[in-house]
Amino acid sequence: MPHVHATPHSAPPGPPGGEVYRLALPNTASAAKLSRDFPSSLLTVSRHRGLVDDARLCVTEVVTNAHRHTRTSLIRVLVTVQRKQVTVSVADDDHWALPEPPVFRALSEREGGRGLLLVERVALAWGMTVLGGGFPYRKAVWFTLARAGSADDSTVRPGAGED
Repeated sequence: MPHVHATPHSAPPGPPGGEVYRLALPNTASAAKLSRDFPSSLLTVSRHRGLVDDARLCVTEVVTNAHRHTRTSLIRVLVTVQRKQVTVSVADDDHWALPEPPVFRALSEREGGRGLLLVERVALAWGMTVLGGGFPYRKAVWFTLARAGSADDSTVRPGAGED
């Protein structure tokens, strides 16, 4: 499986010891709002209440990219809630539309393309990966958030992502 990534971690942390939640929604204009509300609800009832705003921002950006730049019929959101961190993975069926890693320049230089820059600045780690070996296969863009003071390199480790 080829991997494209922006952080040193090529795959999202695996779900051991965590709770995994899945949401599949049609690729419509309301996908970003629905996907934003999904991890917000999960984090509000978990011990990660302080990550709600960051999760809302990041999932909105990633789902909006999938909606605007792919022809996928379904957008799949996978949220893994672990003791010290939360990982959100957004998968679509358009493997040819791998997002470009962000170019770090002044945000005022471009009208678009800021979403992954925001994810880069907010997330502990993030990346992109192609899932599955046959055709059609999916790609996923994922990000990991951690509570302040609980994140170190040992909490984010490459592992199994979405199946």
